[in-house]
Amino acid sequence: MSVEPLSFIATAPRGFADLLAGELCACGAQAVRERTREVAFSGTLECAYRACLWSRIANRVYLELAHFEANDAREFHAAVCALDWSAQLAPGATLACDFSGRHPAITHTHFGAQKLKDGIVDALRAARGNRPDVARERPDVRVHAHARGAHITLSIDLSGESLHRRGYRTVAGEAPLKENVAAGVLLRAGWQELAGPSAPARETPARFLDPLCGSGTLCIEAALIAADHAPGLTRGYFGFLNWRGHDTGLWARLLAEAKSRALAGDAAAVRIDGRDHDARAIEHARGNAARAGIAHLTHFETGALAGAMPPDGVGAGLVCANPPYGERLADPEGARAVHRELGAVLRERFQGWRAAVLTSPELGTELGLRAYRTHTVWNGALECRLLRIQVTPESAREPGMLGRGVAHLRDTPGARMFANRLAKNLKRLHGWAEREGISCYRLYDADMPEYAFAIDLYRVIEPEETWLYAQEYAAPVEIEREAVQRRRGEVLASLPQVTGVPAGRIRLRTRRRTRRGEQYLRENGEGQFHSVLEGGLRLRVNFDEYLDTGLFLDHRITRARLRVAASGRHFLNLFAYTGSATVYAAAGGALSTTSVDLSATYLTWARENLARNGFSGSQHRLVQADCRRWLDEAAGGAARFGLIFLDPPTFSNSKRMEGVLDVGRDHPALIDACVRLLTPAGLIIFSTNAQRFRLEDALSERYDIRDISAATLPLDFARNPRIHRCYEIRARAEAESGGN
Repeated sequence: MSVEPLSFIATAPRGFADLLAGELCACGAQAVRERTREVAFSGTLECAYRACLWSRIANRVYLELAHFEANDAREFHAAVCALDWSAQLAPGATLACDFSGRHPAITHTHFGAQKLKDGIVDALRAARGNRPDVARERPDVRVHAHARGAHITLSIDLSGESLHRRGYRTVAGEAPLKENVAAGVLLRAGWQELAGPSAPARETPARFLDPLCGSGTLCIEAALIAADHAPGLTRGYFGFLNWRGHDTGLWARLLAEAKSRALAGDAAAVRIDGRDHDARAIEHARGNAARAGIAHLTHFETGALAGAMPPDGVGAGLVCANPPYGERLADPEGARAVHRELGAVLRERFQGWRAAVLTSPELGTELGLRAYRTHTVWNGALECRLLRIQVTPESAREPGMLGRGVAHLRDTPGARMFANRLAKNLKRLHGWAEREGISCYRLYDADMPEYAFAIDLYRVIEPEETWLYAQEYAAPVEIEREAVQRRRGEVLASLPQVTGVPAGRIRLRTRRRTRRGEQYLRENGEGQFHSVLEGGLRLRVNFDEYLDTGLFLDHRITRARLRVAASGRHFLNLFAYTGSATVYAAAGGALSTTSVDLSATYLTWARENLARNGFSGSQHRLVQADCRRWLDEAAGGAARFGLIFLDPPTFSNSKRMEGVLDVGRDHPALIDACVRLLTPAGLIIFSTNAQRFRLEDALSERYDIRDISAATLPLDFARNPRIHRCYEIRARAEAESGGN
């Protein structure tokens, strides 16, 4: 008899969700769906227990109980009361409640948690005449409610408290590194492949050194990985142990299996060394290692960073360090000096070793080593950079070097003025983007006329890192070339300093008046595709090979409107470009999608975008054609569409297209042709980026037209309200009947 799989959510520190997804698959999870800070999956209770016991990355594991809509606190309380809580809490069990997310009426998480508790208590009192006691610390059952708008998900928190609390650390050092973040750093750095239980046999022990070890978290997590110790084995508390659905026999079996594996792993061939100048921190590190059960695999000593040497023996290993940054920057110059000293030690004594350094966005260049891979990760609320370095003579560079020969310009008056404006924008927009779940946005839009740049920030995934795409508006001919070059250099020098994005992930393009038809041409040179998340959808972008990245950020709200409007309709995307609007329509429940574009390259890109979001099959058509010719031919066919997105280029004179397209001149004919393909009550969204566009007056006499330009202007484009013009167009009933 098959058992219906359960639904779960596991949360992770930001920047490590992909590693968590891999762990969950190893635990037997199915239908794994990775998000920025969490992973949704389905599976058995055993799968969830294994995740709680074995995941080195997870914060919490939630078992989903119910989903419902609640428009206000009263509806929320009623929906909670309607559930059978006696199936979750035994008589006498203690309870704790949490509330998270954004709800239109429940605007305080404490109030939401109180209403959740009230609903559970009222339901249990009505069912069995008594109520559970509330426990703030380590309750028998912890219930969690998460709001996405009016949609509520209720879950049992199987972890009970964050899984990063392994139980071995009783005293933390200054600005401690969370255990699961430390494990994520090690997994990113390849330590499991180098020293884990499945690593190839070695003649000498795998070697690990943290020369700034503090209370030893990186060393201890490295030992747990090498010895195959389950990170949850030293925990005395989980949220399911007194939950009414708990399977004690299953848990006992999993614990016995983990203890057996730990016993076998105690003979791991590793040498793990930690070093710190603070004798008290070293004392704490030794105690933590003993409580974790891996003291025999670790060696801690007091000593200065300058004295760090490779452990005895032959062969290279991994140096992993978490030098001072962020909250530890009471002395910024001192932190900079530590980074430089660490870089010097690596260059002089650790040639051939791998290094992984967790630091702040602005301090990585002080190492004087070039990273071959950089990851954006978070340690709590601190945004960090994980630099992965192969220490070789070729990886050395001048400490603090920004590259591109512009470092000397970062302290000029102009650079400081630009940097101040950029920093203000970043502070203002970062919080907004975080709240709205926006990962790509315009950071600067020619705010200062003398620095005429548009700078877009992209947080990509796979790997999770930040890129900047800067477009320089071509200067008037009367501006001296030397002045243009100096200002460009000041911008390039300031960008890494303010944003923490290394020069290698900053791209510069010069915007000029293009000849007609050039706007989508491919640039010379080779580049690679990256993925970004927008509205929960994966979209490909390219920073190197094209004049645009493949995603027009000013249409973010327009795409969201298309998603809502597409439900139950056949969707047509004309001048489809990379198909991002089509992906949104498909995600919104479109019955079918048809995307028409003249470029085979962009249609391939669109196909990839659809496939990455699970959309394929004959209901999603991609048509390579001249859109105007295709419209003429489609008018004689049977296909009709409930939603049409019309977003033509301002100009085009492609050799494969008949004549020249001028949107200012040709938009009435395009709109008329689209109306002929509309179903009754159908909708056209017409958009153009033409700066001096004026909608022909006669169109308003034929159709119902609403200007939604202001409503579709994102906050990050507010400085340029004419970035696009956007209209909703509907055929009038009499026009439809007359046309038939």
